[in-house]
Amino acid sequence: MTDLPKPGKQDQTTGSLPGGEPVFLAVGRIRRPHGIHGEMVMEVLTDLPDHLRPGTWVYVGPQHQPERMTSTRWHNRALLIGLEGCTNPESAGSYRSQVVYVTAAERPVLPEGEFYHHQLIGLAAISEEGQGLGLVTEILETGANDVLVVRPTHGPQILIPYRDEFVLKVDLEKKTILMRLIPGLLPDEAA
Repeated sequence: MTDLPKPGKQDQTTGSLPGGEPVFLAVGRIRRPHGIHGEMVMEVLTDLPDHLRPGTWVYVGPQHQPERMTSTRWHNRALLIGLEGCTNPESAGSYRSQVVYVTAAERPVLPEGEFYHHQLIGLAAISEEGQGLGLVTEILETGANDVLVVRPTHGPQILIPYRDEFVLKVDLEKKTILMRLIPGLLPDEAA
């Protein structure tokens, strides 16, 4: 028997652990076979691709089929990967367009003060004056810096740059994010 890691007990409808933490995190999408030995071109969806190396267990497709990586190497802006037992273009082709996941338990630990996007989604945004702003519903990657999309209960969404001068404190235990707003940002302030 192999040493296949076992994901935590999850809610079958959401794919999340009971506390809301996801079981699986997407790290790539297989695009197509490459060459004659079963390698595949994978679009990288993670900021930490160096942790994807031979021997790593990944979970492929909507059924999270466990597979062990046998090779990884960069090819242009994509990662060429090999999976155990996949030795020809035909078998590699069966993985086309499949999402590749790792378990949340195996994700790398981030330095103090850094967070994964999924940890910020759903946090209650609060201004430094104590005003509830809404929930963080999305994070836009703009290139310069990420932008938090805050959805209030009424009114238009609020876009807040994820920068130290605007995001003052993230408290995962309290599920809050303390923010400094730009004057005139809220619709009722413009009047």
